[in-house]
Amino acid sequence: MQDTEAYKLLTDDGKAYSYTIDGDSFTLPYAAEWYGIIYNKKIINDYASKDYAVIKSADDIKDYKTLKAVAESINEHKDDLGVDGAFATPGLDASDTYRFSAHMGRIPLYYEYKDMNTTFSKAIKGTYLDNYKDLFDLELETSPTDPSLVSSKTYDDVTSEFALGQVAFYPNGVWAYTQIKGNEVADDDLGMLPYYMGIKGEEESGPAGVYDASWAVNKNASDKDKQATLDFIKWMVTDDEAKKILSQDMGFSVPFTTFDGDEFQPDNPLTKIARSYAADGKTEVRSFTVPDQQWQDDVAAALIEYAQGTGDWSKVKSAYVDGWATEWNNNEESLGSVPQAQKFDQQG
Repeated sequence: MQDTEAYKLLTDDGKAYSYTIDGDSFTLPYAAEWYGIIYNKKIINDYASKDYAVIKSADDIKDYKTLKAVAESINEHKDDLGVDGAFATPGLDASDTYRFSAHMGRIPLYYEYKDMNTTFSKAIKGTYLDNYKDLFDLELETSPTDPSLVSSKTYDDVTSEFALGQVAFYPNGVWAYTQIKGNEVADDDLGMLPYYMGIKGEEESGPAGVYDASWAVNKNASDKDKQATLDFIKWMVTDDEAKKILSQDMGFSVPFTTFDGDEFQPDNPLTKIARSYAADGKTEVRSFTVPDQQWQDDVAAALIEYAQGTGDWSKVKSAYVDGWATEWNNNEESLGSVPQAQKFDQQG
């Protein structure tokens, strides 16, 4: 794809997320999304006005230490604040585990890869899993649900906790806006923090970016059909009417240079907030590829045991670290390839 007109119109981030092997790029990402810790400004502002508050405004939450202090204080004074807890329940029903394996699990991976100066490794140490544990524990301890019951909480359950104004914090992505909109949290009261978990340097980072949705062209198609496909893709990212369909009707933040200006960005306050971090000079946390669904399921199962008290944290670490090597080796054997490693500082 790297020699096509459409590829050349990708933003630098879009090019960085194109699936590349030996210098050849095979995909065109068409939807940029971000995830972090969504918060309710109204609740935080109400809390900040209290004598017992440890902050003066939401702007003071710039690291994990402060986030932890605020969450514990909100939970302690939840009756006075009229909320059920600080964090939404860390739901571990199958509908919600992706937030902890596929998304939150990528945060310690990002910083470990950064230390290794690579964008892929079949073996990892889990250097920052204790930081992950700190944030997960904080969520367990300050949510409305007893930790032994979190595996019964679905995605809809925990989204409702936030959408109905029952909790202050909700780790999730910009896509959650469609479930939040029209309930008890006004658009102007939506904010988003990065995933703070106490990792050195995280204060200079913004929310994590994910560019999973991509276009590709079948190499076995006729030359005529290949060209027609590429022409159509170029039209979608250059024609004003088509750009509005992608950005406004479909709600995508499209990583092509032709989507400049607010008229070609989704009407989603969470997307606008996430994009503002880059404008402020913060580094986007990159969502590197995880092995497969089996790895995610194993991490989630270990988290459930940990939350319920039937398993200790060592099982989570084993699922994360040992399972990582196992699944990538299985992938290489069955699929014949694994992602290509590049230097971290060249990730784009």
